[in-house]
Amino acid sequence: MKKLLFIALLGSSFSANAAVTTYFGEDLGLGEGIKLASTPNSNATQANFLSSLINPGVENFEAFTDGTTNPAVNFVGASVTATLSGGSVMSTANGVTNGAGRYGVSGDPDGNGVDSYYETRGELSLTFSNPVAAFGFYGVDIGDFNGQVTLTTSGGLNQFFNVGNTLNGLGGSVLFWGIVSDADTFTSITFGNTSNGNDAFVFDNFTVGSLEQVKSPVPEPETYAMFLAGLGFMGYMARRRKDS
Repeated sequence: MKKLLFIALLGSSFSANAAVTTYFGEDLGLGEGIKLASTPNSNATQANFLSSLINPGVENFEAFTDGTTNPAVNFVGASVTATLSGGSVMSTANGVTNGAGRYGVSGDPDGNGVDSYYETRGELSLTFSNPVAAFGFYGVDIGDFNGQVTLTTSGGLNQFFNVGNTLNGLGGSVLFWGIVSDADTFTSITFGNTSNGNDAFVFDNFTVGSLEQVKSPVPEPETYAMFLAGLGFMGYMARRRKDS
């Protein structure tokens, strides 16, 4: 009976690897007129998020002109397109804010002296052409007007997430948030904001990945510990039966 119980527990520990993982890192702002010179927490979180994917698609909005609303974006690496609803593309000269704490995080990849981003004051939604299992983004200047950003996935994985940004901090903050599912997909995302209409902020470097682009799950360290402990327990029980 004890041996059968252990096998059942061992099976449940490995099945727990089918999961949704979220990633969050934030670098607090220094004021609305200051673009952060570095964003180590956000960048480290992005790197961790990207390490779970294979060749994801990224949209940095550099191909769009200022004022473009509801653009159709193409996530080339993921073979997915998406339609945005709400907000518009804007830009600033590279290295500065727009005077109100907002700026892009891509630098100047086109060499045209400006950094583009997607700005919104309220809800924003993305509808994907094909199901995706991973989504990440940079958020800039979020929460300085007490706005808590939320995210809801639907079309398969129907789940609500609180992004967890700092409230009432100085302007110009940067965060990275991401979600990776190793089993379920979704076809749309809706952003919410508890200070809807008042807290303008920026999205940049939207990143998506299909389920096929999610790397095979690796058992967590505690799973290995349970596995080894279980092997030891089975060996102990075998010795007891032999000695008795």
